[in-house]
Amino acid sequence: MVVLDVVVPAYNEALRLPDTLILLRAALAELGVPCRVTVVDNASNDGTGEVVASAPPGPVPVRLLWCGEPGKGFAVRTGVLASDARYVGFCDADLATAPAALGQVLAFLADGADAVVGSRAHPESVVEERHSVLRRWGAVAFRGAVRQVVRGVSETQCGFKFFRSDVARRVFAPLRCGGFAFDVEVLGRAERAGARLVEIPVSWVDVPGSRFSPVRHGWQSFVDVAKIQWRLRGADVAPATPVPVATLPVTPDVTGGTAAVGMRP
Repeated sequence: MVVLDVVVPAYNEALRLPDTLILLRAALAELGVPCRVTVVDNASNDGTGEVVASAPPGPVPVRLLWCGEPGKGFAVRTGVLASDARYVGFCDADLATAPAALGQVLAFLADGADAVVGSRAHPESVVEERHSVLRRWGAVAFRGAVRQVVRGVSETQCGFKFFRSDVARRVFAPLRCGGFAFDVEVLGRAERAGARLVEIPVSWVDVPGSRFSPVRHGWQSFVDVAKIQWRLRGADVAPATPVPVATLPVTPDVTGGTAAVGMRP
C-alpha cells in the first residue's frame, strides 16, 4: 500500500517538472515507506504530460492524471480523489517549499494529525521572497479576509498541505473553488469537520514564474473568499487551534496503521 501520495498540479510546467520530479522523488525515497508522485496535467499545451510520462523508473513511481477543468484547485482535487494512499497532499510544481519537510509531515500524520499545513507565517519558517509592494499589501488584506473563514491557521496559501486519506476525501469532494483561494475552502471545511490541524514551518523560496498575478487574480481571490464564507455559513467551527510543532514527537512509527482521530460525523 502507498503510504504517502504527493499530488503536483501542473499547467504548462514542461520546463520545470524534470528537476522537480528528481528532487521530489529523492526526498520521498529517503522516507523509507512506499510513496508516489501524482502529477495532474491541468489541460497543458506545452508537452507537460509527455515529460511526466517519460520520467525514468525508480523506487518512487510517478503517475500522470488529466484534469480538463481549468484551475489549480480542481487539479489538486482530481489527484486527491484518485488516490488510494494512506496519506495524500500536494505541493507546487515549482517546489518553492523545500521537500525536506516531508519527513516531518509524515511523522505528524502518523502521530494522529488529521492535516499538516505548511506555513510561511510560522516563526520558525525560513522565507525568501521578492514580492512587489502591491503583492505584499494585497497579502495582508487577503489574510484579513481569510480569518473570517479559517480561524485556526495563520497562513493558508502555502502550497504544501497533507491529509489523512479519509479527511482529504471529505474536504476535497465538495470543493467548488478551483482558483487560487481553493486552499481557504479546503481548510475551512476541515475546521468545520473538527479536524486536528498541525501547522509546521517551511523553507520557502519565491521562485520566478508564479502563475499568480495580483492584477489578474487578486480581486478574484477576494471574491472567491467571500463566496466560500457564504457557502460555509452556518457551519460550526471547531474550537481547536493548530498544534504547535514543538508539542508533538517527530519520530513515530510511520509504517503502522492510521491513528484514529475524532472527526465530526
